Amino acid sequence: MTLIKSISGIRGTIGGRPNDGLSPVDIVKFTTAYAAFIRQSVGKKRIKIAVGRDARKSGEMVSNIVCGTLVAMGADVVDLGLSTTPTVEVAVPGLKADGGIILTASHNPGHWNALKLLNSLGEFISAAEGEWILNEAKKEQFEYVSIDEIGSYHKDYSWIDRHIQMVLDLPLVNKDLIANAGFRVVVDAVNSTGGITIPHLLRALGVTEVFELYCTPDGNFPHNPEPLPEHLTDLSAMVVKKKASLGFVVDPDVDRLAIVDENGKMFGEEYTLVAVADYILSEQKGTTVSNLSSTRALRDITEKHGCEYYASAVGEVNVVEMMKKHNAIIGGEGNGGIIYPELHFGRDALVGIALLMTSMAKKRMSCSELRSTFPEYKMSKNKISLPDKVNVDALLAEVASAIKDGQVNTADGVKIDYADGWVHLRKSNTEPIIRVYAEAPSHERATTLADNIIRMVNMLTAAY
Repeated sequence: MTLIKSISGIRGTIGGRPNDGLSPVDIVKFTTAYAAFIRQSVGKKRIKIAVGRDARKSGEMVSNIVCGTLVAMGADVVDLGLSTTPTVEVAVPGLKADGGIILTASHNPGHWNALKLLNSLGEFISAAEGEWILNEAKKEQFEYVSIDEIGSYHKDYSWIDRHIQMVLDLPLVNKDLIANAGFRVVVDAVNSTGGITIPHLLRALGVTEVFELYCTPDGNFPHNPEPLPEHLTDLSAMVVKKKASLGFVVDPDVDRLAIVDENGKMFGEEYTLVAVADYILSEQKGTTVSNLSSTRALRDITEKHGCEYYASAVGEVNVVEMMKKHNAIIGGEGNGGIIYPELHFGRDALVGIALLMTSMAKKRMSCSELRSTFPEYKMSKNKISLPDKVNVDALLAEVASAIKDGQVNTADGVKIDYADGWVHLRKSNTEPIIRVYAEAPSHERATTLADNIIRMVNMLTAAY
């Protein structure tokens, strides 16, 4: 059993003993601490919290515990039912709620679940706020309200439709262009809530030929739910078989978007954001943001449009913070996460689909033709296992000091930029490893950049 408590929430495998797996006891403790945090942060005892969940099998059970605990803390609960992460994010301010909890383990397998925590803006809580909640849960000095002060509970399953309408209403989404383009689209929703969201969105955009693959929201994930090429062979095959224009795949909570072109070839998760940003920048000028481990192609196309690009530390909270700082008009992460602040500050596959299809329709390009217009980079992803005795922070500092032939950035681990590529080293918060990402115009060069740094780290580690 696994239980991971972090500043971004609590996640783990269902079952086991308390503090070992994600047990009912752990769910109650963490939910109670979160309610206490919200009460303190908004300065009132009676609070309103929105709760939504993906379709995994443990979802209803976890939701019942979370909602009951919130009511016991004097919170008025709005249960959104089967939902998506971005839908909950737009529902929180829409409901004038004080916070929100999304029950999803994102791309983790079906025996996992998690509580993701939002503030009153519908955005993920900060690191400092997450630390406060962790400490509060650890102390277990809880106090629940009396019978006269318990909260209320009611259901509101309207927010997927509202979310879709909000996407349709965006000025840069052109439903008529999409409808007239005659797109044929395959959707792989890994049998989660994308199955009740993405086909609905596509039809609302005027797409009449939608082919549904794994769109039954029963939590029976037919393949590993992380949208990586090796997991999407069925989608690629169906796109070719149906002679579709393209295929979309989303993760179980629908905040990541990956694309397959008309030939059944992966568009590349890194390029989801690049494609959408290129369209946005062609319509309006502004800054862009992605994290330090995302493709350089976003910087390239941003500069092509005469605009400025900024890189943040890895993590959605960090990307959002940098976007706000520089008033970015588009941003996100290289895992297919689109953040379009015109709607909200959260990764949103629905927004990504609508903007990408508008771009294709406007440019009258096939999916593969659109992809060919962007700078070509290849990425190498590796990891280095470390002995338990190694001080990882000190090791990374040694690496940074040893670099003589590149531009070093230590905002998040060590990022080394070269003229023709980059390498990024980051320590894992859950296991004794360093993740090493490298990017260059060819696989060979990316691998060489990564191997050179890995050899350096192994030599430094040998001295411990």
